Amino acid sequence: MSSDRFEVTFWGVRGSIPTPGPTTVHFGGNTICVEVICGDHRLIVDSGSGLRVLGKHLLSQMPVRATMFFTHFHWDHIQGFPFFTPAFIPGNHFDIYGESKLNSNVNKVLQGQMMDPNFPVSLEDMNAEMRFHHISPGDRFDLEGGIHVRTASLRHPGSAISYRIEYGGRVLVTGWDTEHPAEGVDATLLEQAKDADVLIYDATYDDDDYFGRLGGPPKIGWGHSTWQRGLELVEAANVERVFFIHHDPLYDDARLHAIERAAREQNPSATVAVEGTTISL
Repeated sequence: MSSDRFEVTFWGVRGSIPTPGPTTVHFGGNTICVEVICGDHRLIVDSGSGLRVLGKHLLSQMPVRATMFFTHFHWDHIQGFPFFTPAFIPGNHFDIYGESKLNSNVNKVLQGQMMDPNFPVSLEDMNAEMRFHHISPGDRFDLEGGIHVRTASLRHPGSAISYRIEYGGRVLVTGWDTEHPAEGVDATLLEQAKDADVLIYDATYDDDDYFGRLGGPPKIGWGHSTWQRGLELVEAANVERVFFIHHDPLYDDARLHAIERAAREQNPSATVAVEGTTISL
């Protein structure tokens, strides 16, 4: 890997549940998994079903060493971990970061997901070396290779974490599984995303769907945002490029294309994230 390389690959972009099928072929149906390459270092943010696909890709790059970040532990962000083949192979190494709470932490969550009757193979059967790191929103830490990470709290039921990843004078911010306030922008996320080169933002809904204007129930309080409110944050935080993620499982390719066209009328940098694509910072 190039020492100044800063790239993002979307291995899963869907929210809630995988959505395979002919109407989601373009944008993809796997739940969230985002790979970030900073020079010689590989970071993986969330372990939705897209992690399985990333795992297949990594088998040609053994041994695998990566740092894994969890935004939170809802099922669509952890469900790919039991199917992550590199974690079963001795010689691979993973540093795994997630929020520590009173009665739960990242290793307990992953262990519980793989216990009977949920899954036939246990976490202890994974033979790669794993080191677990327990963090809280607001923590800051440095990784090898000059990578600086700053975390912040997101507005999501049960809490979630945003990661601001700074490397080589460039900034990537994760901002999914968060809901905008009733008025204005989230001050915490505004500060977290300030002057970022790329913001990956939760645009699960559009405004009409969020407020229940299309015949379905309102989504207020569900912990997700809209592309319209995302663009407000982008402008306020002086973000260079925004990628929308956590697509609603009911949104097919046609609808997501329409959202992207509408968003680009307001901000030409706006992009609806596509599974399998790579961007450079």
